[in-house]
Amino acid sequence: MNTNSAAGRRAWIALAVLSSIALLLSIDVSVLYLALPHMSAELGATGPQQLWIMDIYSFMLAGFLVTMGTLGDRIGRRRLLLAGAAAFGVLSVVAAFSASAEMLVVTRALLGVAGATLMPSSMALIRNIFHDPKQMGAAIGIWFSCFMGGMAVGPFVGGLLLEHFWWGSAFLLGVPFMLVVLLAGPAVLPEYRDRTAGRLDPVSVVLSLAAILPLIYGLKEVARGGWQLVPVAALVAGLALGAVFVRRQRRLADPLLDLRLFGNRAFASSLTLMLLGGVVMAGITLTATTFLQSVAGLSPLAAGLWMVPPSLIMIVALSAGPMLARRVQPAYVMAGGLVLGAAGMALMTLATPGNGVAFVILGLVVAQAGIALPMSLSNGIMMAAAPAEKAGSAAAIAETSGEFGVAVGVAALGSLAAAVFRAGLPEGIAADTIAGAAAETAHQPLLLEAARAAYTSGLHAVSGLGALVFLGLAVLTVVVLRERGVRAEPVPAAA
Repeated sequence: MNTNSAAGRRAWIALAVLSSIALLLSIDVSVLYLALPHMSAELGATGPQQLWIMDIYSFMLAGFLVTMGTLGDRIGRRRLLLAGAAAFGVLSVVAAFSASAEMLVVTRALLGVAGATLMPSSMALIRNIFHDPKQMGAAIGIWFSCFMGGMAVGPFVGGLLLEHFWWGSAFLLGVPFMLVVLLAGPAVLPEYRDRTAGRLDPVSVVLSLAAILPLIYGLKEVARGGWQLVPVAALVAGLALGAVFVRRQRRLADPLLDLRLFGNRAFASSLTLMLLGGVVMAGITLTATTFLQSVAGLSPLAAGLWMVPPSLIMIVALSAGPMLARRVQPAYVMAGGLVLGAAGMALMTLATPGNGVAFVILGLVVAQAGIALPMSLSNGIMMAAAPAEKAGSAAAIAETSGEFGVAVGVAALGSLAAAVFRAGLPEGIAADTIAGAAAETAHQPLLLEAARAAYTSGLHAVSGLGALVFLGLAVLTVVVLRERGVRAEPVPAAA
């Protein structure tokens, strides 16, 4: 087979099917933001139950990505994808008609497991369908654009559904998507599996879950409630079990996760870029949205509308990255995007409580456009750097790093913003959050202004650190990837 042969019509139809999965899974997360109050009221969900309804999906998704990515390599990616699509469709119906909060939490957990079968398999199949490096990069850019587009339109879709239907319609949205996959998938998606792979190691599966789930839980809880004993203990346990997992993978002839992928410089550098890029963007987005509401005084709806332009710009830039890489060496496109992202972060350091909306939104537009360029290309580099039989594992690693990036960004940079905010508060304010300080000083204009200025300093700290991280990543990208381009050397296949 000519590995550089151009893709035909069937390949692009297959991409449309795979991209619809990415679109649905991202909508499925953001659509619940508006549906949560309605479903909580009808099901009588308590505060902790509401948090579990939202969080358990991402916990299970992150926990099972590595296992499902490797399982797809072994049993067949199309087979696993179709099985996951069927399960996701059925579970979506069950979730829509849940009779209690407990039933919905359990169903959301199972939906997370089903989602973990879909994500790595869909990206890995792109690696099998598109052999030409430029077309592969364009295809992954389209897939990623659909994923980000779903995050952007999810709240709008949720509002539209809730305007005319009950909260369960937010879950039923997944059914037609999965029907398309089940009907079209067998005809247009190729099957691929690693015929040399050994059996799945059950101990490694348990260890991976025991490491990833506490880490994700701990990071989310630290972001939500600070450095308390339980989340810190979860982080320590996750790191310890992660070390045990890595040691076991080094000894196995057929590991669950092939650690040799990390030995490829192009793969490891692109993974680092995606992880740290996710950390910065998650942290700055959290800080910026809080600023818009608690400092600039915008309503949640107005703040949400202001966040639409940066999301749309990012979607456009995701598709532009592969096109630019056809004319300019990919490493320079990626580094240029990171420098542009750093410029966007620098713009946000100019924000003040009075003029902050303009600088924050303009900064986010520039930053999102910048980070989209390396994000779309780094996915392609990672998939090209991995051998075809390890594409599922490579996709799972990329997507797991995204989950960790968001969780770390919210926890670490959110904590940084909070620490700077608390350090800048005058003695007359007892609250330790900007929302609490605003409520406490509502009738004391001078103290309220001081609280807003303190939180703005926290925004400056996060955006300034983000700019430095992006500039460092730009240097790393040029040094490591300059001579490699999108087609990095593949990792040798397992014996």
